[in-house]
Amino acid sequence: MKKHLQQPIFSILAEEAAAMDTEAFVVGGYVRDIFLKRESKDIDVVVLGSGIDLAKKIAKRLGDHVHVNYFKNFGTAMIRMDDLEIEFVGARKESYRRDSRKPIVETGTLEDDQKRRDFTINAMAIHLTESNFGELIDPFNGVQDLHDHIIRTPLDPDITFSDDPLRMMRAIRFASQLNFTINPRELRAIKHNKDRIKIVSIERITEELNKIILSPKPSKGFDLLFKTGLLEIFFPQFCLLHGVEYVNGKGHKDNFYHTLQVLDNVAKVSGDLWLRWAAILHDIAKPATKRFEPDHGWTFHGHEDKGARMVKHIFKQFKLPLNEKMKFVEKMVQLHLRPIVLAQDFVTDSAIRRLLFDANDDIDALMILCKADITTKNEYKIRKYKDNFQVVQDKLKEVEEKDRIRNWQPPVMGEHIMSTFNLKPGKEVGIIKNAIREAILEGEIKNDYEEAYLYMLKKGQELGLTCIHNLLHSQEDKK
Repeated sequence: MKKHLQQPIFSILAEEAAAMDTEAFVVGGYVRDIFLKRESKDIDVVVLGSGIDLAKKIAKRLGDHVHVNYFKNFGTAMIRMDDLEIEFVGARKESYRRDSRKPIVETGTLEDDQKRRDFTINAMAIHLTESNFGELIDPFNGVQDLHDHIIRTPLDPDITFSDDPLRMMRAIRFASQLNFTINPRELRAIKHNKDRIKIVSIERITEELNKIILSPKPSKGFDLLFKTGLLEIFFPQFCLLHGVEYVNGKGHKDNFYHTLQVLDNVAKVSGDLWLRWAAILHDIAKPATKRFEPDHGWTFHGHEDKGARMVKHIFKQFKLPLNEKMKFVEKMVQLHLRPIVLAQDFVTDSAIRRLLFDANDDIDALMILCKADITTKNEYKIRKYKDNFQVVQDKLKEVEEKDRIRNWQPPVMGEHIMSTFNLKPGKEVGIIKNAIREAILEGEIKNDYEEAYLYMLKKGQELGLTCIHNLLHSQEDKK
């Protein structure tokens, strides 16, 4: 393993540990990622003794420009240098109370420290002592589990998952990120201990859930969350999508697995977390809007409107940001049917303008979501939708180049209207502004100042307003 410890920091660690007459080891994710051939910027160092004392020696050796933090209450230290983060901790053993995932910590050996690790693939260590530098210590066959693509715990998984229930989420997250299989014994233990997840804060659950969402094929993680029973505990609304109901021999698609397919489709082309959340929530209101109509079969009328209204509650539930990220997801859920409807009908310029106006700068993301929403296995339908979507995209480009509706700003502002007709802010100003917008979207006038100004004069006249001066040729107002 010496060839993987070429960075100068490792030799410095070995020298300073020897000077302190102690032993130090690289453990966990950095070692795992060597075998996965992944670059890692986080180095965890376990010391037989005080991690803080070794960190102080290293910080002094590296110089004043190196940023270091000491956490005496936890017995840990963190050094940041260049693009690396190095965490120091003394070897420890842990025990847990039933009502908390916060461990009771005692000084321990390297063996104790490896036993407390969550999975065998994270329990490997590399010796940094000069006499044994580069030696791999793998007591639980983590290398073999990496080779076999298996997630397994070092000790009894019932104890591992009961002690720290977040490890159940982490097991599924690693399986999803790495495309590994959770060992059957561990999978049974997750199902058995699923209710223990209730003692974990929603912030920590959300952190792991987002990592699952950002994995290459997030459906794998969601399917495991569902089958183990964890998802029902912290995301029951999503579980309601599962299943197919039949009336008079007519059934609807399983919207749970349809949604997971949409999520995977989005993941193939976009790494954006919030667009992936939009995929998760695009049909979230279908259970609440599901109706059977004898003449039409199953319908979900208005699920996009109700779904958009549910987004804020779900974001609050998961302690997700209630800012422009949430508003983006609301918009995507609200509009996700619009391009599909356009792809089925004759595409008018007016409909395209309205879509551009409503989607604004998020039109490209919306088109990704809508394409991902086509999960039919029927080859004819796939070709038809693909061709129709191309028509819509060509029309979007054509209309935008001509009418500049994306990120639209009114060519005539409220100040112009009030100045022209000597008005104060009020109902008439709003009527004229809305009329100008509708005229542009319907293609009655061009999206420019002069046509909008003339249209404003016309609407003012219809409302019985008096124009006190003409600003049409005022260059300043044009600006």
